[in-house]
Amino acid sequence: MKRRQAISNVFKYLVLAIILVFLLFPLYWVLMTSFKTNMEAYSYPPTFAPQAPTLDSYVSLFTENNEFFIYYKNNFIVSGISALLTVLIALLGGYALSRFHFRWNKWIVAAFMSAQMFPMISRLISLYSLMRGMGLINTLPGLILALTASMLPFSIMLMSSFLDSVPIEVEESARIDGASRLGVLFRIVIPLVKPGILAVGIYSFLLAWDDYLHAATLIQTDGLRTLSIGIALRYLGELSYDWSLINTISIVGTIPMLLLFFFFQKYMVKGLVAGAVKG
Repeated sequence: MKRRQAISNVFKYLVLAIILVFLLFPLYWVLMTSFKTNMEAYSYPPTFAPQAPTLDSYVSLFTENNEFFIYYKNNFIVSGISALLTVLIALLGGYALSRFHFRWNKWIVAAFMSAQMFPMISRLISLYSLMRGMGLINTLPGLILALTASMLPFSIMLMSSFLDSVPIEVEESARIDGASRLGVLFRIVIPLVKPGILAVGIYSFLLAWDDYLHAATLIQTDGLRTLSIGIALRYLGELSYDWSLINTISIVGTIPMLLLFFFFQKYMVKGLVAGAVKG
């Protein structure tokens, strides 16, 4: 039995190691290519490590490619504001779903779930027409509103599950002591669901940071483009690519996400676990 258990453990760790290598190899390849010359990046057979590591692509990115930082700034603005709006609206909407039970609750939840079943591209034609009628095409506020609307259904349901884990007796005690409904929400409930708020905020920020379709559809001016669409239109040519520079941009664009997970990982995991427990 012990021998079987040992063989089983070795097999499990071997499978996990293979999966880890499979998942991390693309990141390794992007990092190594960023330190290669463009000639070496095109070489065949490919080299798994740069033969003569160079920082030319990083120097070129920070000295010659000012457009990149415009895209970077726009990405931060759009992602940050979209995440804040999503958290605020999801908090209010999730609280309403969690605490106010009426005959249409199930239909509202069904509508939110069905909204996640349709591919994003199927909504872009009607979204473009709606945004054009409101005069929000080719504006950052229009892009922010579109991203917020696309993230709200799942965010509201997720926040509702976090709020379900807060005993309603806590709120009833505060109401007896004279607190208003908003006072209970902001003074009592929010401190108890901080991990959930962080989880929804990180989820929203990540989706907005990686967005491509909304930005490609709603933004035409180069100075208003975000990182994904800016890189695709400016740095990916029709005949040849500067793969070293493109991979350098990918590494620099990934840094905010890595820092986000590094500092908030335990809070996000705690929030996901807390949202799965009710009562």
